[in-house]
Amino acid sequence: MSNYSKASTGNEARIEFHDTLGLTGAEISVNDLPAGAGVPFVHSHKQNEEVYVVLSGKGKAVIDGETVTLKAGDLVRISPAAKRQFFAADDEGIKYICIQVKENSLEEYTANDAVIY
Repeated sequence: MSNYSKASTGNEARIEFHDTLGLTGAEISVNDLPAGAGVPFVHSHKQNEEVYVVLSGKGKAVIDGETVTLKAGDLVRISPAAKRQFFAADDEGIKYICIQVKENSLEEYTANDAVIY
């Protein structure tokens, strides 16, 4: 069995990579909203925080009633209980990655988790 997996983002409006990559500690999705579109629901989570990375375009997130403007290069971390909904700008679409992980589960990271050979 290989120690890695690979996937492609494709051209779909939303692609989830949990199963495709065999992820065991996170869910990652790539989302592409066309100009004027929005996610059709408000949601929160029971345990998982989310990190959104805006790859291109612009739009906004409404988080617990507060509007946060978004543009390419922005990152936003959202607590599990926060109610959120995402929208593309009226004149431009938005493409973003969403990384979902269990809040407070990270024990080691970067150099502390690395094994140097």
